[in-house]
Amino acid sequence: MEEYKLGIMEMRFAQLIWEHEPVSSGELVKLCEAQFGWKKSTTYTMLRRLCQRNIFQNEDGVVTSSMSREEFDALQSEKFVEEKFSGSLPRFLAAFTMRNKLSEKDINELMQLIDESRRKDS
Repeated sequence: MEEYKLGIMEMRFAQLIWEHEPVSSGELVKLCEAQFGWKKSTTYTMLRRLCQRNIFQNEDGVVTSSMSREEFDALQSEKFVEEKFSGSLPRFLAAFTMRNKLSEKDINELMQLIDESRRKDS
């Protein structure tokens, strides 16, 4: 999980890339200067770190994602449940619902997900 945990600025930087990809590295430098007040070297340092983590890639000066925001979020969720609840989704939901009442809409959506999962397994 460590390789996919992002700090606040790393997450904001990643979001910027996901919103603008594919983006040239030069344009990314301009976006980061406007958004964060970063220098060119800061942008390239941050980009290199996230490329080393296989979240993004920079090929021929064009930055694209190696995984979508949705894939990244799914991975984060899986790792969280694994680390905090020994991989048990029911334990996670039990902990979550101790303080948060599920609405009828939430319950229906969860049931739909369960039904879809059952169909995939059949």
